[in-house]
Amino acid sequence: MDIVQPNDLEQSFCVARRRHAELGRQNQIFNARNRILGGDTKTWDIQVCDRKIKEATEKARHETFAAELRHNDKMMCILENRERRGRRNLCKALHDFQQSFQKPETRREFDLSDPLARRREFPARQGDNDARNTVSGMQRFMGEDLNFHARQRFQQEQNREWFLQQQREWKEARADQKHAEDLYTETRLQFDQTAQDLEHRERATRRAVSAAVKQFNKTQASELAERKSLEKKQEQEDDLAHISNLLRGDLLSEDPQQAASSFGPHRVVPDRWKGMSQSQLGDIRLRLQEEQRQRDSDWDRQRVEKARAEVLCERQQRRQQRGLDPGGCRPPLLLWWEEALP
Repeated sequence: MDIVQPNDLEQSFCVARRRHAELGRQNQIFNARNRILGGDTKTWDIQVCDRKIKEATEKARHETFAAELRHNDKMMCILENRERRGRRNLCKALHDFQQSFQKPETRREFDLSDPLARRREFPARQGDNDARNTVSGMQRFMGEDLNFHARQRFQQEQNREWFLQQQREWKEARADQKHAEDLYTETRLQFDQTAQDLEHRERATRRAVSAAVKQFNKTQASELAERKSLEKKQEQEDDLAHISNLLRGDLLSEDPQQAASSFGPHRVVPDRWKGMSQSQLGDIRLRLQEEQRQRDSDWDRQRVEKARAEVLCERQQRRQQRGLDPGGCRPPLLLWWEEALP
């Protein structure tokens, strides 16, 4: 039975770790996706998973805080309602206690604030010549004597006389105002009659002017219609002449001479040029075919020269090889081909 030593375990662990690192490196190197993108997808997936776990944890924590806040708000509302209800009950009990056991008439200072105290006292004076009515007492003023009713009746009679006098003056003023209004109405009627006469005359004048303007407008309309008819007829004739000139002209007749430029026979006017003729196109095709033949011949000549240069190079190499091997013999076919070359 073999005994495993600690050094063997450490070496095995190091070998396994290096092997795992080598496999991971090979996976990164031979994996085209990781090599092109230049990133570790597994690490990214782990980071994404960690981020999702963190977001879920934050969301759960926020929801816990929100639930705790709602619970606290509810408890605060219950406590506030309870405190408000207790304060209201306390105020009601205090008011009932004051109404039952602390009435105003049971107080020692009630005589200072008794609302019926003045009714129980003696009057301030019993007559105008009362000895208690001193100057400093200020109990008698003008209009506050005991002869108030007689004086009031006298004042009422006096006020009635003043009212009757004012009524008479008002009636006289009303009569004068009515007379002035009648005079104003009569004058206004005269002015209205004059205005109506002037308005009738103005209407007659307006009708006459309107009739004249209407007749003038009819005359102008008939002249305008006639002028427009003549202009339309002339325009139609001009259009027909223009169309006829275009149809018979050089622009639509495909005449190549109308595109000739004044700067030389080799130049044309772009806005009048209708394209090249068949002869010109044939010359261009012939020129293109000649250029193509010339290019083909050049390519053939270059290929022949290149092949000749390759053959010469190969012959030179063979000569060099024969110089290095003097005892060798030359193949008859090869000698014939070399002699045949120029």
